[in-house]
Amino acid sequence: MHAAAPARHASGSPEAAPDAVDGYCAPGPSAPPPGAGGPPFAECVLCRKPTEYPESHKGITLCPVCEWQEAQRTACSG
Repeated sequence: MHAAAPARHASGSPEAAPDAVDGYCAPGPSAPPPGAGGPPFAECVLCRKPTEYPESHKGITLCPVCEWQEAQRTACSG
């Protein structure tokens, strides 16, 4: 059995097709760094990571991970 020949560019050189790099598999735009823009966010009272709440939010502030874990604990406590 013979191995498949590499794809050839229209010029005959064994280069990848132009859309192989710029098309479907190309990386998308990167997300903005955390804390970029918007109001200052409150810290989680358990792990001190930024939460989805502004600093002016009253009460206990939890990050999404700690909020999920707390919901699991209270749901199973009967």
